[in-house]
Amino acid sequence: MESAVMESTGMESGAAAGRFPFPYAPYRIQEQFMQALYGALEAGRVGIFESPTGTGNKLSLICGALSWLRDWEEKRRQEEERLLAQDGLSSQRARPDSAGTAPGSPTRDPDWVTAFVQNKEERDRVDRLKEEHIRRKKREDSLEKIRHNVQLKYAAKRKRCEEDEAKRLLQLSKEALSQGAGEGVLDQLDHNEDELILAEYESDDEKKVVSGLEEDDDDDLEEEHVTKIYYCSRTHSQLSQFVREVQKSPFGKDTRLVSLGSRQNLCVNEEVRRLGALQLINDRCMEMQKNKHEKKSDEENEGKKRRVSRTVCPFYSYEQMQFLRDEVLVEVKDIEQLVSLGRETKACPYYGSRFAIPAAQLVVLPYQMLLHEPTRNAAGIKLKDQVVIIDEAHNLIDTITCIHSAEVSGSQLCCAHSQLSQYMERYRKRLKAKNLMYIKQILYLLERFVAMLGGNVNQNPGCQAVSQTGTVLKSINDFLFQSQIDNINLFKVQRYCEKSLISRKLFGFVERYGGPASAVKINKENQNLAGLQNFLLTLQQGSDKEAGTPQSPPVEAEHDQLRAASPLMQIEGFLSALTNANQDGRVILNRQGTVGQSSLKFLLLNPAVHFAKVVEECRTVIIAGGTMQPVADFREQLLGCAGVDPARIVEFSCGHVIPPENILPIILCSGPSNQQLEFTYQTRDLPQMMDETGRILCNLCNVIPGGVVCFFPSYEYEKQVYGHWEQTGLLSRLSAKKKIFQEPKKANQVEQVLVEYAKCIKRCSQTGGQMTGALLLSVVGGKMSEGINFSDDLGRCVIMVGMPYPNIRSPELQEKMTWLDKTMPRAAGQAPSRVLIENLCMKAVNQSIGRAIRHQKDFASILLLDHRYARPAIFNKLPQWIRERTQVKPAFGSAFAELRKVRTHHILCPATNTVPHCPHLDFFKPSL
Repeated sequence: MESAVMESTGMESGAAAGRFPFPYAPYRIQEQFMQALYGALEAGRVGIFESPTGTGNKLSLICGALSWLRDWEEKRRQEEERLLAQDGLSSQRARPDSAGTAPGSPTRDPDWVTAFVQNKEERDRVDRLKEEHIRRKKREDSLEKIRHNVQLKYAAKRKRCEEDEAKRLLQLSKEALSQGAGEGVLDQLDHNEDELILAEYESDDEKKVVSGLEEDDDDDLEEEHVTKIYYCSRTHSQLSQFVREVQKSPFGKDTRLVSLGSRQNLCVNEEVRRLGALQLINDRCMEMQKNKHEKKSDEENEGKKRRVSRTVCPFYSYEQMQFLRDEVLVEVKDIEQLVSLGRETKACPYYGSRFAIPAAQLVVLPYQMLLHEPTRNAAGIKLKDQVVIIDEAHNLIDTITCIHSAEVSGSQLCCAHSQLSQYMERYRKRLKAKNLMYIKQILYLLERFVAMLGGNVNQNPGCQAVSQTGTVLKSINDFLFQSQIDNINLFKVQRYCEKSLISRKLFGFVERYGGPASAVKINKENQNLAGLQNFLLTLQQGSDKEAGTPQSPPVEAEHDQLRAASPLMQIEGFLSALTNANQDGRVILNRQGTVGQSSLKFLLLNPAVHFAKVVEECRTVIIAGGTMQPVADFREQLLGCAGVDPARIVEFSCGHVIPPENILPIILCSGPSNQQLEFTYQTRDLPQMMDETGRILCNLCNVIPGGVVCFFPSYEYEKQVYGHWEQTGLLSRLSAKKKIFQEPKKANQVEQVLVEYAKCIKRCSQTGGQMTGALLLSVVGGKMSEGINFSDDLGRCVIMVGMPYPNIRSPELQEKMTWLDKTMPRAAGQAPSRVLIENLCMKAVNQSIGRAIRHQKDFASILLLDHRYARPAIFNKLPQWIRERTQVKPAFGSAFAELRKVRTHHILCPATNTVPHCPHLDFFKPSL
C-alpha cells in the first residue's frame, strides 16, 4: 500500500521530489509523510494516514497539501495559457478561409465549417477558460487592492458609522411619532402574534423549492468554485489550532483560508446568542432572514393595514458581508478573529464566511458540516473534484453514526403533542388548510409513537406505568407498519418542518404562554392556554421527581430547558432518521418504568451510505489521525461498503520522532505474587485480582517520579477497585508516595482536577521529600482518554488495567454485530462481529496510551496489564511505533528490572557517568 503512494510521487514537481516549504528543517518522517500525501492527492486516491501526536503531523498536512495545491494551480495556469495562445493562432489562421467557396462549387459544407463543428467542444472549453481567467484576475486584483490599500478599510468603516447614525435618528423619529398613540394597544398585542403564525405553505409538488443561499438574488453567489482543500476536525478548538499552524507556516501569507462554524460559535447578534441552545439559535436566525425578505411586501401593504414590524437581523447586510468576505480572503483568520471582525464591521460572520467559500483555497470546518449532507448543501459546500482531509479521524465511523442517529423520550413526545394541539386550537381560524393538514399529520405521528411505548398521549407520561418493560429492536419498515404510519409520506413531513419553521413558531408560542411566569389573561379565547401551562408544569414537576436532584450543572440545565420547551426540534431529527433505507438502520424501543422515561431511538447500522457521496464526488479523501490502528474498520466497514475500489485506497503510517530509548512499552502477564493478569468480566472482581493491581501500582509508584496515569475499563470498576483498596489498606500505601486523584464523571469538573493534579506534581518535583508526584485514576473512553496531553512530568507512566471490551449485552451493539455478520465476509477465519469487538477495544486502548508521548524530547513507560495483549491478533493492532518497541514480560520481576535498567540509562550520561543537566533525560528515580 505504502509503496503505491511513494511510486505515485515520482513526478517532475519540486515538492514531489521532497523539497517542501517548511518553517524549519523537517524530520525524515515528516518528509515521508508529505511525499506520500502529495502522491495521494496527485493520483486522486483515498488515503488512511497515521502520524503519531508529537511528530508535527498538522504542519506536515498543511505543507504537503498546500504544496500540491500550489503546483496544481500552476499547472492549470500553464495549461490555460497554452490553450488560449493556441486559440489565438487558430482564429488568425481561420480568417482567410472564412470567405467560403466559389458560387459554382459543390454544395458540401466548407472546410472551415467542418473544422468549427469538430472543434466546438474545445472552443467551448476555451471560452470557459477565458471567463474563469477574467473572473480570477478580477478577484485577485480586488483582494490585492484591499490587502495594500488601508484607505478602503477606513472608508468602509466611516460609511458604517454614517449608516448607524442615520438608523439611530430614524428610530428616534419613530419613537417621537408613536408617543401618545395608545389607542391601538390591544389590537397591537394581537398583531404581535403574527410572527407566531405559520405562513402559507406550498409543497414541492406545487412549486420549485430553492434551498439555502440560492434564495438570494445575487450573481456573486454563483461564483465558480476554485480547486480547494476542505480540512475538517472534531472541535472548534482543534480547528483554531490548525489555523494558527497555517498562520505560522510558509503558506500563511498568501493562502485564501476561510473558517466555517455553527451559528452558536459565529453569531454576533447578542439577542440571538442569548438563546443559548444551537437549535433555537438556528431557527431564530432563519426566521429573522425570512422577516427581512418579507419586509418589502409588508411595507407595500402599510397603507392598507398598520402592521407591527417583524424583527430583522441588523448584521445580515449583504454589502457588509461582502466586505467581510474580502477581509477573510485577504488574511488568514481563525474563528475568534472572524467573530471580532464581524462585530467591528457589523456583518454576520456566519454568512460572510460562507460567501468566501467559492474563492477560498483552504476551507476549515467541523465534522458535522461536511459529513451531514443537508448541512453541507445549506452551507454552499460543493465537493465535486475537491480535496477533503478529515483529521482526528480515529472515531470517524462513530461520528457518522451519531450524526445520523436520533433519540426522543416519551416525555418529549407527549409534551410536543400538547404544545402543538394548543397551538392549533388558538390559531385554527388563522391557519391555511395546508398547514392544518400537516399539523394534524404530525399530531397523529406523535400519538402513534407514544402508543408504541405503551402510553396515551393525552395523559401525563410521568404517571403512566409501562406494563412490558425492556428493549425491543425493529426494522424501519416493521416500526412504520406496527405504528400504523406507513401511509404517511415522511419525506414531505420532514420538508414541511424544515421550510415552515414550525418548531420555532411553537417555541415562540410556548415562550409566550407556556411558562408560569407569563402574564396571560384568561379570557374566552385563551382558556385552553391555562391547560398548557398546567400540563407543562406537571411535566416539569414529574421530571424533577424522576431525577431526584435539586440542581443540575448549567450546561445540562440549558439542554433540559430546550428539551422541555421545544421537544419538536428533537422529534424532527427522529422523523428525518426514519427516512433511511430499511436495511441501513434499526428503531430501538426502550420501555422503562414510565412512558416519560421510555424512549424511541434510531440506530444507524451502515455509516457508509452517508459517506459514499463524499468519496464519490471528491477528487481525493484523506482520513488522518495520530492513532488510526486498527485500520480494518475504515477499509472494510466505511470505504468498502461505500463502494471504493480497493486499488484506490492507500495507507501510510510513520514512526515517532523520539529516540527508541525514550519509550518503554511492556505487556505484563503476571503480578508480584505471580497472579496471572486476566481481567475478564468473570475474574476482574475477584479480591486477588484487585490486590495484585494495587501491588503493581505500589511498586511502580516507588520508582517512577512525577505523574502516573492509570486507566480502568469503566467508572464502575474504578470505583469498585478504589473501595477495595480503602478496605485493605493499599490505598494508604499508595498515598504515601503519590497523591491520588480520580477522574470526575461531570465534564465541568475535569479542568479543576487536572489543574490540581499538575500543581501537585510541580510542587513535589520542587520540594522533594517522600511524596514523588501524583497518581490519576482515569477511565477508558472517559473525559481524559482523548484530547488531554499528559506530556513530560504529567505522564511518566501510563498503565492500562485489563482490556476495555465494550458491553456485548448492549442491544445496539448486538444488532450491529448481527448486521456485520450478515453483510461482511469473514476475515482471517474470524467473524466480522468478533473483529468489531476487538477493534473497538484496541482503538480505545491506543487512544489512552497515546496520551503520554507528546513531543520529540518526551519519554514515558507504558504498561499493559493483561496477558491477552500478547496474542498476535491483539498485539498487531497496537500502533506500529509502539509495537516495534514493546516487550512481553511473563513475570513482574523481569519487568521491574527493565524499568530499573532504563532508569539507569537515563540518569547517567554514558560519556561522563554524571547526571546531565538536560531535564528531558530525568527518567526514573531510585526507590526511596
